[in-house]
Amino acid sequence: QVQLVESGGGLVQAGGSLRLSCAASGSIFSINAMAWYRQAPGKQRELVASITRGDSTMYADSVKGRFTISRDNAKSTVYLQMNSLKPEDTAVYYCNAANLLWGEGTLVTVSS
Repeated sequence: QVQLVESGGGLVQAGGSLRLSCAASGSIFSINAMAWYRQAPGKQRELVASITRGDSTMYADSVKGRFTISRDNAKSTVYLQMNSLKPEDTAVYYCNAANLLWGEGTLVTVSS
C-alpha cells in the first residue's frame, strides 16, 4: 500500500512562499486523483487543490492565483507551491491519494 509523507511546512511571514512536497512510498502513476487538503485550528478539513493523472487541476477559490499543484510521477511526488501567503492559510496541510490515503500532515504557519 502506498504511504504518503509530507514535508516543507514551516513558519513564514505574510506575503512569503513555501513549497510543500508529498512523497509516496510507491508509484503514483496509476493513481488518478492526488490532492492537498488543509485543516486550520477549530475548523473542518478542506480541499485546497487537486490534480489528475492528466494534469487537470482544481483549486479552492481562496487559493486560486496563489497556489499551484503539480505532480512528478517519475519521482512519485506531488507538490504545492504556495505564494503570497496569508495568515488565514495557517493550517496543517495533508496530502491525499485517490480520496483514500492520507499523510500525517505538515504544519504551515503564516505570521502577520
